[in-house]
Amino acid sequence: MWTDQTLDFDGAFANHHPALFRYLFRLTGDADTAADIAQESFVRLLDHPVPEDKIRSWLFTVATNLVRDRARMRERRRRLLLVHGKPSPQPPARPDDELERDEMIESVRRALDRLDPRDRQLLMLREEGFRYREIAEMIEVAPGSVGKLIARALERFSRVYEPSRAATAEDEEHENRGGEDASRS
Repeated sequence: MWTDQTLDFDGAFANHHPALFRYLFRLTGDADTAADIAQESFVRLLDHPVPEDKIRSWLFTVATNLVRDRARMRERRRRLLLVHGKPSPQPPARPDDELERDEMIESVRRALDRLDPRDRQLLMLREEGFRYREIAEMIEVAPGSVGKLIARALERFSRVYEPSRAATAEDEEHENRGGEDASRS
């Protein structure tokens, strides 16, 4: 908590780091990146006088901006690699027992990536448990409009996510019928 001279940094860290890390992990899909960005957000907090009641939203806003900055940098690097013809490294294969979970997570991430950044941020902040008032401050809208904005973001998410799930279900059903047909011959 801020007084005229000091911030209870340990208290702020204890209160906000777990939620900030979860949010960043969901946003990035990478624990190391989430930890790095959370750490950078807290380092920046040391240099900025933020009232105690605003620390949480300030940290999440800074962290979201850091994620965007990293994404831009990663995209620039990817384009440079494509121009110079160097392939990007492939992740190692995952065990079969995690495959289904990983596919679902990837499907959700793909759907989130298809949303505009504000919709994605709204859904992630809502999932992290922010109050509408806090979300309104962070995205700079009237508090009364947050519910409607979230509802619209959820509708857009459903439109981009459900078709990918339906396609997967149709593929599985087709495979199952193909297996039954083959066994009847």
